[in-house]
Amino acid sequence: MARRRFFVQSIERGHAKLYGDEAAHLTRVLRVEAGRVFEISDNQRVYLAEVETACKDLVAFRIVEEIAPEPVRLHTSVLAALIKFEHFEWMIEKATELGVETIVPVSTERSERGLESAARKRLDRWRRIAREASEQSRRARMPEIDEPAVLAAALSNSSRYRYVLEESSAPAILSVLPEIRTPRDQVALLVGPEGGWTDRERAEIHAAGWTAVSLGPLILRAETAAIAALAVIHAAWNSGAAR
Repeated sequence: MARRRFFVQSIERGHAKLYGDEAAHLTRVLRVEAGRVFEISDNQRVYLAEVETACKDLVAFRIVEEIAPEPVRLHTSVLAALIKFEHFEWMIEKATELGVETIVPVSTERSERGLESAARKRLDRWRRIAREASEQSRRARMPEIDEPAVLAAALSNSSRYRYVLEESSAPAILSVLPEIRTPRDQVALLVGPEGGWTDRERAEIHAAGWTAVSLGPLILRAETAAIAALAVIHAAWNSGAAR
């Protein structure tokens, strides 16, 4: 059985500390005691670490050894239109589990009014969701959750391959994946809101050089479409089909 993995703020002179709710979970729920061994990450590298002390809201670790780095992953970004927060948060959790590196909330014409300003107040919560999903999926690094952006700013994303999800009239997403050859070939995925893009937005996206792709004839929820497309991209990369 794989060891549990936790993120710590920093590692100094071979020691690290975990505070707050996560430390409380270890001490009160998992009943952690000195001598137990876990994996910890400072969001850069992963280490094997032994618990030195565990009391209430503080767990202190001693580094035992560094764990070999994971293989280089494909860098993917999801630029997702703001939708109802319970659906957006589900998308953050699942995209993190699938390996996304960056998530950008995007304000669009069909996003509900007030979501952009409310989203700024949710960033800490969303980053906590990403952290927990990163620990569950045993990532070495957490994804970045960026500040909300307007569509025009999101379209300036510098990834080499930039795909916008469209309806079934667009080419199938699998038909473009053989272009992706190395981890340096960063992939950005733009996902629209409930109700889809407006004609003005669609023209703006096309003018910015994004490639329209489709997931097939079925109409998916925005959060489902984001996860389905991301899963296809990473599965193709991991299988070698995209190299």
